[in-house]
This record gives sequence, C-alpha cells and structure tokens, in this order.
Amino acid sequence: MSDLAPLDVLYEAESGDELELPPELARLYGRLRFPQAGRHVFGNFVSTLDGVVALGEPGHESGGAISGYSQHDRMVMGLLRAVADVVVTGAGTLRSVPEHLWTAEHIYPALAEDYGRLRAGLGKPAPPLNVIVSASGELPPEARVFRSGEVPALIVTTSRGAQRIDKTSMHRSVEVATVAGDGPLSVAAVVDAAASVRPGRLILAEAGPRLMASFLAERLLDELFLTLAPQIAGRDGSTERPGLVSGRSFAPDDPRWGALVGVRRGGSHLFLRYSFAQERAGPAQSS
Repeated sequence: MSDLAPLDVLYEAESGDELELPPELARLYGRLRFPQAGRHVFGNFVSTLDGVVALGEPGHESGGAISGYSQHDRMVMGLLRAVADVVVTGAGTLRSVPEHLWTAEHIYPALAEDYGRLRAGLGKPAPPLNVIVSASGELPPEARVFRSGEVPALIVTTSRGAQRIDKTSMHRSVEVATVAGDGPLSVAAVVDAAASVRPGRLILAEAGPRLMASFLAERLLDELFLTLAPQIAGRDGSTERPGLVSGRSFAPDDPRWGALVGVRRGGSHLFLRYSFAQERAGPAQSS
C-alpha cells in the first residue's frame, strides 16, 4: 500500500460506467467513470495558476517542473494511462523527454502492480499504444520509445515526413503510418491511424499545446483532466511559456466551453475534470 494520502473528492457528476479499480487505486482516487460506449478522447494537462504549461527552460522541460513533481499528479497520470488503449503525444514533447515511456508504471512506479491489475481487469494486458505525431518526421531515433521495444509505438506523419524517418536504429516493433498531404496533420486522421493498429475506445491525449489545439479545433476532445498547480511561473517574453492551447484562437467567435464534471484536491493542487462532449453555446447560466 502506498503512503500517499487519498485525494479529497469535492465534486463529482455521476455519469458513465464506473470502472472497477483495485483497492489501492480506489482508496487514492475514488470512483472513476467513463462513457458506456463509443470512442472517447480525453486529455491530461498540468498548469500553473497563471496558465503556464511549459517553462521553456533547459533542464525544466517536463510537466514535473509545472506540478512541483506532485506525487498526486503522477498517480493520476498513471491511472489515466492505465485505462487508455492509446496514448497520443507530439514530437516536441518527445524531444523534451527522450527517455520517457507513456505507460502508467513509468510515470508512477510505486503503483505499478496496481496499475497492472487494473489493466488486466479491463482486458488490456499489453501497454497502451504510444503514438508520436510529427508532420515533419524530425524525430530522435534514439528515443527510448523507439529503441527499447518496451512498448508498442506508432509514428504518424506525412509522406514527406516518412522519408526523413530513419528506422534503422529503431526497434522492429515501431510502425509508421502516413497520412495524405504534407501540411498540418489532422488529429482525426491520427486517431484513425491509431485505431487501425490498436482498436480501442479510450484514447488519452498527452499532447503539447499545438497538438491539443488541433484536438479542440476538430472537436475531438471529449474530456480534459486538468491539474492546477499552486505556483505562479510568470512570463517575461524571453522564452515561450505557452498555455494549454497554442497556435489557434477560438474566442470570442468560436469558443470551446467545458462542463465541470469533477473536482478533487491533493494538498494545494486541484484536479479538475471538464467535459467537452456536448456542444454548448456559452457558459452555464445560474438561475
């Protein structure tokens, strides 16, 4: 049993099927529900109070610098990866953490056995398919996800990007899917390519701000799990410190409104869950 304190459940909407979590995960997180049927895309992000999701400083590229290396945040990341069939990330994220694997046990080893029991109970004994999105194909072939063979990996790229990918030093299990065209990749095409390799309902987007913007622009993001870390990072213009969406503007003409479906607290961190599954014309109005 972990010595981590349980998250306080402050608010939770009851919808969808409740997953049967192993006792320790149920103790730490509480109930976890997902829709009963159909493909479901959910994102996970951590942000500072002033909306920074990446510091842009050498040696501080990971989300841990934003969360303060919160154990609760890592536990939740592990839980979401444990239920996912596919985890989608971008080339920029990969370059910032080349030794990373997008699995539950990698992000929070202390609960590896519990995550494994959860996946087995869900009929998902293999690790989630790690999908790396890169229109240019400019990827580090030495990245662990490509060379180790520890996880199934899929690179989704353009025809021009595929020509740049050097698979000679990659593990034989790494696959490459080419999407038509040489412009920005459609995330709908990315999701379809992933589904052709690993059929499954639950797709986790651990995307950077630009890729997350595409999920929102194409209205493919059903839910967002957002950890709010209690730090102020600030911006002085010397480095880019993006919010969770970059390269796209939605409001005021075409905003994306979410419905709050969950609030948990771990110390001074808040764990928020928003649904984007229903089209909404604006924020909910109180009566």
